[in-house]
Amino acid sequence: MTLHTFILNAKWPGGRNSVGTIETKNLQTNISIPEDMDGPGVGTNPDEMLLGAASTCYIITLAAMLERANVDVEELSLQSEGQVEVLNGVFTYKTITHRPYIKMKNPEDLKKVERLAFKADESCMISRAVQGNISLKVIPTIL
Repeated sequence: MTLHTFILNAKWPGGRNSVGTIETKNLQTNISIPEDMDGPGVGTNPDEMLLGAASTCYIITLAAMLERANVDVEELSLQSEGQVEVLNGVFTYKTITHRPYIKMKNPEDLKKVERLAFKADESCMISRAVQGNISLKVIPTIL
């Protein structure tokens, strides 16, 4: 068994509407509550960070699966959307929708690529980590 460890250091200087920082080996950024949630909107926030984790995990997993399946990809991109519901003052992350755009060099791979677009979400470790708490959807565009 291999165990990978990741460390994040966070600093928070004050109350709810302060601006803090996070730092990892390869990421340094400001953090705060988004403006549309009555915060200062400086840097990123937990909602974007969770969406970023899910999105990067998904596209990297999909790229690896396509490569292993010998699919010759001309273009691979992704747009992801996260939705947070506020009900009685309680914030709940409800959905993450991934919209991968996959342009293939060989149209005969269409069925295989479509299957992998959905399987990548099931295989991604972040998707598995949030499964049962957040509704995950994949809406691929495959050409």
